[in-house]
Amino acid sequence: MPHQELMKKFSEKKAHQLGMGGKKKLEARKAAGKMNARERIEYLFDPGTFREIGLFTHSARPEDAPHTPTDGKIIGSGFIQGRLAGTVVNDLTVKGASSAKVNKRKMEYMRYISCEKGVPLVFLGESSGSRMPDSMGATDMAGGEPMVGQYRRLREAPWISVLLGPCFGSSGFYSAMSDINVMLKGAAMGIVSPKVTQLATGEDTPLEELAGWEVNFKITGAVDAVGETERECIDMAKKYLSYLPSHAGQLPPRAEIPEGSGKDMPHILDLVPEKRNRAYDMKKIMKTLVDGGEIFELKAEFGRPCVTAFARLDGYSVGVVANNPMYMAGALDADCCEKITSFLVLCDSFHVPIITLVDTPGFMVGKGMEQKKIMGKIINWMNALALVTVPKLTVIIRKIYGQAYLNMGGRKNSDVFVGWPTAEISFMDPETAVNVVHNVKREDDPARFEEFLGRMSKDIEPFGAAGIFGIEDVIEPAETRDFLIRMLHLTQSRETGGLSRRLLHNWPTSY
Repeated sequence: MPHQELMKKFSEKKAHQLGMGGKKKLEARKAAGKMNARERIEYLFDPGTFREIGLFTHSARPEDAPHTPTDGKIIGSGFIQGRLAGTVVNDLTVKGASSAKVNKRKMEYMRYISCEKGVPLVFLGESSGSRMPDSMGATDMAGGEPMVGQYRRLREAPWISVLLGPCFGSSGFYSAMSDINVMLKGAAMGIVSPKVTQLATGEDTPLEELAGWEVNFKITGAVDAVGETERECIDMAKKYLSYLPSHAGQLPPRAEIPEGSGKDMPHILDLVPEKRNRAYDMKKIMKTLVDGGEIFELKAEFGRPCVTAFARLDGYSVGVVANNPMYMAGALDADCCEKITSFLVLCDSFHVPIITLVDTPGFMVGKGMEQKKIMGKIINWMNALALVTVPKLTVIIRKIYGQAYLNMGGRKNSDVFVGWPTAEISFMDPETAVNVVHNVKREDDPARFEEFLGRMSKDIEPFGAAGIFGIEDVIEPAETRDFLIRMLHLTQSRETGGLSRRLLHNWPTSY
């Protein structure tokens, strides 16, 4: 056979590179119930479609070259549910997947392919941070690869990060740049590890409290979803991708409409209590409206008085923004402002129409909210909403008061703004208004309170607003799904073929 020795050498080197950090480390991962980097790749991509790039890379330091297959980061592309996508996968068995000169070039290459060629990018994160001594000293710091554009995100194609272990350094930074983050329970994401934190500050904080999944999912909102297993997390990443286009120059794919979609619409009003101060779960209304009763929520444990979720109507991807009276009566706090703003940016950047379902008494007030800069966050939200150019359809389910009237789509901040007969529209809740204006409480003077309440409650029904075309219509609840489908088609831009103008494409992914 011609070139037999060369081909033998090729096969031996290839086997070495595919061996990752060696048999002992791989067996230890397996014993711990952890998938290795190549098993994760196999699960992410359609069978037989992954093609690696840079297999024969290793550390730039000669003494480390034999021990650093792929330099700890695997890159390549394949098909996910039939659509082309790229990936960067960290191999913790090779020097903790720490960032170094060669693997930084590999990451930058995939960023270039994604941004310049319009290919979705999935990061499977697990890394220990920057590699030392590679990054120590003035020469290594100043002599690295050019940084121009490395941290630029113009949302040319979707980026999704799946955080599957300790994620410090590049895994954390690329997650902060991603559109969607999924995290494994037990994983962590932060700037540096607890050990470095303690050495730098003297602060001895356990990993879970410093950068664990609960911190990122419930407190900071940096993570959109969490999973119990690695496979569940990767499945969620695939699901999120299914709602988005492959790149910014195309619409999201249309899906088949599941049989029975909308079958419970005749009973949707039964989900709203007749007593106006009774709570209910807005997610039940959302599931009744959308195809197959399926919503895919983002940041479920952050900003809980509001819901942001992907769904489908008539097979088309939509983003749903809703108040949830189950939590703080649906009052909007500073976290809700961040959560909704980032979701509006995501939807508009990738041509996903926005459905808004409203039931809120307004914005939370008080010292805590002022210290979280809620005023600025309200205006950020308003600014983003004004720049959204995908269809915006709003339905008032029950109450909408004060500034929230504008943020949730009122006064032409939506393309279509309608209410159910149960809708209430006013500057504030009538009972609160009686207390503020007349300083009368029901328990102190019931007769006078009811008299003033009758005056304050005048004209809060939606028919007054509909009468002056302040809202487009009052609709029958049972017809809401069909109405929204019709309005999606009406409000889609024919001039752009349904593509948004992407005025928010450079909005920060984290702020």
